[in-house]
Amino acid sequence: MKRRTFLQNSALGSLGLLATQHPMSAHLMIDRIQNFGFQAYTVRSVIYKDMSGTLKRLRKAGYDYVELFDFANGKILGKSIMEGKAIIDESKLKVKSIHVPTGAGDRKIPGTIWHEFQQAIDDAKTLGSEFLVCPYLMDFERKTIDQYKALAQRLNEAGEMAKKSGIQLAYHNHDFEFQKLEGQVPMDVLLTEMDPDLVKIELDIYWARKSEVNPLTFFKDNLKRVPLWHVKDLSLDEGYPMTEVGNGIIDWKQIFRHQADAGLSYFFVEQDGFFQKDAVTSLETSIKYLKKLSY
Repeated sequence: MKRRTFLQNSALGSLGLLATQHPMSAHLMIDRIQNFGFQAYTVRSVIYKDMSGTLKRLRKAGYDYVELFDFANGKILGKSIMEGKAIIDESKLKVKSIHVPTGAGDRKIPGTIWHEFQQAIDDAKTLGSEFLVCPYLMDFERKTIDQYKALAQRLNEAGEMAKKSGIQLAYHNHDFEFQKLEGQVPMDVLLTEMDPDLVKIELDIYWARKSEVNPLTFFKDNLKRVPLWHVKDLSLDEGYPMTEVGNGIIDWKQIFRHQADAGLSYFFVEQDGFFQKDAVTSLETSIKYLKKLSY
């Protein structure tokens, strides 16, 4: 019940925090979101079968740009880079960010963070992406704090490589980065060890919120370091599953009011599962809510 109370009542920041950051005149201003993005992982069940049709349907729903996944070894979503680019270009969606795996483990997969990363940079440039993002750590990659420190060092190196080609590297969180390990919080270790100019943060607001992390405080403590967001809502149902934006308890008005603190460039609507109907309809439901949102 204590955890449920926190999630339900903390409201993503006190009125005091809002008051100190926004004068009264700011509350009288009404803004709306102008451009919308989605993470293609949400529609993984259909995008491999019909990449063109899926992207065109989401473009018609109002999405302007996309963040891709399944990117390594000269391929994107199982297709060659040029084949994938042709389909994406035809959909009129813009690629703004791509998740690139670490490539840790025995398999030395080229075009990953640990192996032949320059290939990932070159392919990202071909696709027109502005960001590359480290999306996830397997269990064996996050057993010790020293592993996090080694990863941070490698991300600094990769970030410097990417920057030379005009691409910004970022790190995407789940919940485990906020859980203590060997007496330390891994996210704190990463934020300390990673160069803030070379490696930004893509904050998954659902996972942060589920971990009882206040996104507004995170933005304030890491000013201009959070240019990418994953946007999905949190339900108070058993297990606190994710849900479509607007169907949960996250106060998106407050979140978007503080986008300047984060240094927001792009946000991506995502849902890993728990769809009310199906994945594409889920993204359509979320954008309908966001189109009406004023903040």
